[in-house]
Amino acid sequence: MSHDFFFQAFVYLAAAVVSVPIAKRLGMGAVLGYLVAGVAIGPFGLALLGTDSQDILHFAEFGVVMMLFVVGLELEPSRLWRLRGALLGLGGLQVLGTAVAVGSAAIVLGITWKPALATGFILAMSSTAIVLQSLTEKGLLKTEAGERSFAVLLFQDIAVIPLLALLPLLASTAAPTASAEHGTAWIETLPAWSRALATLGAVASIVAGGRWLVRPVFGAIARTRLQELFTAAALLLVVGITLLMTQVGLSPALGTFLAGVVLANSEYRHELETDIEPFKGLLMGLFFMAVGMSIDFGLLRTEPLLTLALVLGFQLLKGLSLAAIARPVQVAPKQRWLFAALLAQGGEFAFVVFGVARSARLLPGNWDARLTLAVALSMALTPLLLFVERKLLHGKGPEREPDAIPDEGAHVIIAGFGRFGQIVGRLLFANGIKATVLDHDPEQIDLLRRFAFRIYYGDASRIDLLHAAGAARADVLVNAIDDPETNLRLVDAVKEHFPNLKIVARARDVGHYYKLRLRGIEVVERETFEAALVVGRRTLEVLGVGPYEAREYADRFRRQNVSAMERIFPHWHDEAKRIAMARSAREELEKQFEADRAELAKHAGHSWHPEHEPEEG
Repeated sequence: MSHDFFFQAFVYLAAAVVSVPIAKRLGMGAVLGYLVAGVAIGPFGLALLGTDSQDILHFAEFGVVMMLFVVGLELEPSRLWRLRGALLGLGGLQVLGTAVAVGSAAIVLGITWKPALATGFILAMSSTAIVLQSLTEKGLLKTEAGERSFAVLLFQDIAVIPLLALLPLLASTAAPTASAEHGTAWIETLPAWSRALATLGAVASIVAGGRWLVRPVFGAIARTRLQELFTAAALLLVVGITLLMTQVGLSPALGTFLAGVVLANSEYRHELETDIEPFKGLLMGLFFMAVGMSIDFGLLRTEPLLTLALVLGFQLLKGLSLAAIARPVQVAPKQRWLFAALLAQGGEFAFVVFGVARSARLLPGNWDARLTLAVALSMALTPLLLFVERKLLHGKGPEREPDAIPDEGAHVIIAGFGRFGQIVGRLLFANGIKATVLDHDPEQIDLLRRFAFRIYYGDASRIDLLHAAGAARADVLVNAIDDPETNLRLVDAVKEHFPNLKIVARARDVGHYYKLRLRGIEVVERETFEAALVVGRRTLEVLGVGPYEAREYADRFRRQNVSAMERIFPHWHDEAKRIAMARSAREELEKQFEADRAELAKHAGHSWHPEHEPEEG
């Protein structure tokens, strides 16, 4: 048995290591690489692992659960609230519109209305795993199409619950429920009101536990300074929520997503994400390989035209319905086909539901096997659809090749030339200092080049572009990138490959500030801090405080704030210590202001103007 386990592990890992880099090099993405690896080692390829792909698939679905937990950690409740319109409106339109279109086509193919309706709803669901993996891989999760796609996926996860209840009503015989299949038959013996209370109690316990229990527990674990214990606790949290949601008959993915949202504002958010990420990545890869193994090429060989018609037909209907609803919900025209291509495939849920439909004899003849094959092939085609959408519809748009960067001997490299980076660049240029500027917005680049700025298109975190920009001999890199993750990725790349290049970095907020400081960056400026100080100073002047006093108050506040942040910096991971020090800093500031008022009173009536700046004493 041990030999079998290690042999299977070796086969899976070897297939992934060979296929994924090739797929990435061809621009197809990791998802397609994993799918191809599954086909290669599956029963219709080299047949290295027999026919147990369904068992592997059920195990690997835990990767989807982990993925939604990580996605939840990235979604603060305020952002989720902003998505409420898209969640209900767009998600509802998508599920109903696709179900009607696909169900009508099924009736045309000779399937009666009940199984046709069930087929429409099942195929309306998209693959959470493939869509989110593709969005994350291509950096599209925070784009308009990415957010709309995520809202639809979340609605689909919620819609699974009433759909499971609907299937037995449409079947000719009693279908086993999803709860029974997952070992939760006990809840079916309870009265309806008890089941409702159990369900609400499970959801409430996740919210309450995440808000009041998990934080102190993780705080105590963090103080042990045992990283492996923190990792174990993170996995325990995800597994525990999965078990709880399964016991009450709800989607584990929905439960872990909810827990992630509750913890999105937690100080342990990034540690949780970092610890879960490797397990999530491995299980997701295993899931995609299991999908590739499950593709029945025997059925494809005996019914090639019908299979092809099913795959292309339902994806076309689903894609057209997605593109149609994208317009009324105000998805930008350039992103409507991307939105359609992302969600046009069938979902993981179909493998479970078609199995239930087979047991209940819901679909006539061999239709359950045909539709399962169509879903698997549609999932495999998604990376290709995204590749075609990018190449054909965007042309020379955002995906253009990086510019060739001439050797101009610049001493400064500016990464990111938005509103922040432009101010830095203009100040340097005004003082005769040459800088090489890298940015990834082609429209912005074309506009600025008309004003003679030396700015080049490309991802500043790429080592080859940094080499071309002269990072090996430059003196300073100004990291003005807005997105914190890309910002930090650039810092990591420079620290590893250009250790002598000094970095001056922009921080989006306090958390980002400390992450930069932890990486050894000495010069970090919060992007809104100085502007807010000026606004505060002007407000004091409007309220009657003299210009001199207002300026002194602002300068003293700046010094105290920076000093307090540096004192807190060594204790950033110790929540209790950090809170105590922040409270102490506020009290210290109040006492200092009281003393300052007495000191500054002698300057009452002293007017200060920029052209008569007082000497620093």
